[in-house]
Amino acid sequence: MNKRNKSIIAALLVSILLLTGCGSNAVMPSEADSKEGTAITMVNSKIEVVNQLQDLAEAYKKETGVTVNIINVGPSVDPQATIKGLYLSDRMPDLIVCESSSFAGWEGLLVDMSDQEWTKRTDLAYTDSTYGTMGFPFTTEAIGLAYNAEILKKAGIDPATLTSPSAYKNAFKTLDSKKKELGLTAVVGFCTEPEGLGWSSGNHVFGAYLDSGLARNDTKYIDLLNDGGKLDEERFAAFADFVGLLNKYSDPALLTNGTYTDQVRNFASGKYAFVTQGSWIGALLTGDYAADYKAAGSFEVGMAPYAFIDGQDTILTSPPSWWVVPKEGNVKEAEAYLQWCSGSAGQQILVEKAGFASPFSDCKYTADDPFAATIAAHIAAGKTSNWHWMNAKQGLGQNAVCYVFADYAAGKTDAAGFLKAMKAQLADYYKD
Repeated sequence: MNKRNKSIIAALLVSILLLTGCGSNAVMPSEADSKEGTAITMVNSKIEVVNQLQDLAEAYKKETGVTVNIINVGPSVDPQATIKGLYLSDRMPDLIVCESSSFAGWEGLLVDMSDQEWTKRTDLAYTDSTYGTMGFPFTTEAIGLAYNAEILKKAGIDPATLTSPSAYKNAFKTLDSKKKELGLTAVVGFCTEPEGLGWSSGNHVFGAYLDSGLARNDTKYIDLLNDGGKLDEERFAAFADFVGLLNKYSDPALLTNGTYTDQVRNFASGKYAFVTQGSWIGALLTGDYAADYKAAGSFEVGMAPYAFIDGQDTILTSPPSWWVVPKEGNVKEAEAYLQWCSGSAGQQILVEKAGFASPFSDCKYTADDPFAATIAAHIAAGKTSNWHWMNAKQGLGQNAVCYVFADYAAGKTDAAGFLKAMKAQLADYYKD
């Protein structure tokens, strides 16, 4: 084991443990099931599809005899902290999960999969100019303001018109005035609770500032951010006003102290017209909260842009993370599993059961997911922007940005103060 890498990771782990309480929501597999050559272990951070990934593993075992043990990491835990803890205890999994910013923490320790057949059938693998193809894409996800299409229709609101702040102000005002007749608790389900949901406001909502309305290869705002934590003040001021609108029309019982369960289940139940979550909640609408969703009429959903400037008409799409093979694991078995996952049997489960939007060009399956149609429509129309928040300094969203959102939602500051506090927080986070 490389001593320099191990010492760096040890230091990172200590800091992450102090900040997140790592491991409190990680479910570890039984080590009794593991045998070299006949079993592999993987980390899953997509808690919405635990059962579906278990189905995937069971199908693979039935076909090949190889057991896939899964370590599930909950949404309030940084998966990198869990993985680094396993690495330091010489229990490195055979497959791990990495977001864009996470790859740097494993420099030189990951397998280059450029020679794998699946790489020829996707443009969404994670590649590096030095280390080659390191990440297997298992889905494409979208970030935007998810909405209940039936509620908007009843209120006379065309979601296609939601491409400006004024359009949102009018729509929110109309919905708010009709809450009782529409059965709404609030117009928006927005939650800024930082400990359990900091990843949502700090990464996904903040990501709209970085990319909304931009071409997929436009990196001007992430480049500015990574240059010492700088902001475009004019753009961010407009974004601050839009976040203030979300605060104003959100459920006060959810805004500062709610949970992910509260947020998604209430949307599934028809209590919110909009929710600040991405397409991944489709698996919950048809899974854990299927009864609530059915009782609410199994309503059609869609996704609108975070249009804080006139003319912004894109949602944000990308693989949220990638499956990655560490060099210290059972490399051949892990690569074989990924190759199988890219093929027909694996794709059928990942698409039809997990509701994933396949990143593979030859996939013949269509997700029976509430958000599949809206993602496909935006992609076909060229109305997507990238997820450059994943290229920010690691941990920025959950360790810094989300607390500024929480203070704003709690009324501790106004839009101008939100901008000022964000500038200070970013500069401080990037100074080291």
